[in-house]
Formats: sequence, structure tokens, C-alpha cells
Amino acid sequence: MSKYIENVNAYLSQKKIKQTFISMKTGIETSKLSRILNETQDITSVDMEKIAALLGKNIEYFLSENFQVDNIERDLKTEVAFYVGELGTEQVKFAMKLIDLIENIDEILSARGRLFKIGE
Repeated sequence: MSKYIENVNAYLSQKKIKQTFISMKTGIETSKLSRILNETQDITSVDMEKIAALLGKNIEYFLSENFQVDNIERDLKTEVAFYVGELGTEQVKFAMKLIDLIENIDEILSARGRLFKIGE
């Protein structure tokens, strides 16, 4: 197994990244990507660059003999987080109302037709 493919597979496994995601984001056909990662098809330098770039790394990162996936590292391309500081009483009340709205959105949308006579 080539060191690049071995390391990419370890990275994808550790980070729980699906092949379909890689395929969708890089434009590499799913079947081709599967053959590449199973080493039944040779990988081109273009495909190596696409995969590495998507994962936020360079090709050399995946060619390392002493490859280790850092568990602390976060993938900022697919993860969103923010901190708004400490919430005041009014902000907590508003947040709870939003959560209630989200939890009941199906009921709210289905009632729309009964509340508003659309098309009349």
C-alpha cells in the first residue's frame, strides 16, 4: 500500500470523513475514489493535490513515514462554532423561545394553511 493512500485512509477514518464527501468536494467520481483508496487504481498527482487540499493539508503531509493524526485539530471547512459571551436573563428567555420554535416548526408550518387562506 502506498504511504500516501495509507495515510489518507487513516486520516479519513480518524476524522470520520466519508468518501462521498471527498468525492463531492473534489469532483473525483465516487467509484474512482473508491478504487484509488482501495489501491486498485493508481492515483495521479492531480488527484493527490485535490484530496490533500480539501483536507487542508499538502501532499507531503500524507507522505510522512511517521504519520499521526492530531485529534485536537479541527476542520474549519466543515465545522462552525462561535461564542457569544455570557447571556443575560432576557437573552436566555429569547433563546428558549427560539428553541421552542425550532422544536415545533413542523406543527407551525402545517397550521399555516388553516390560519391563512392562501390563494383566496
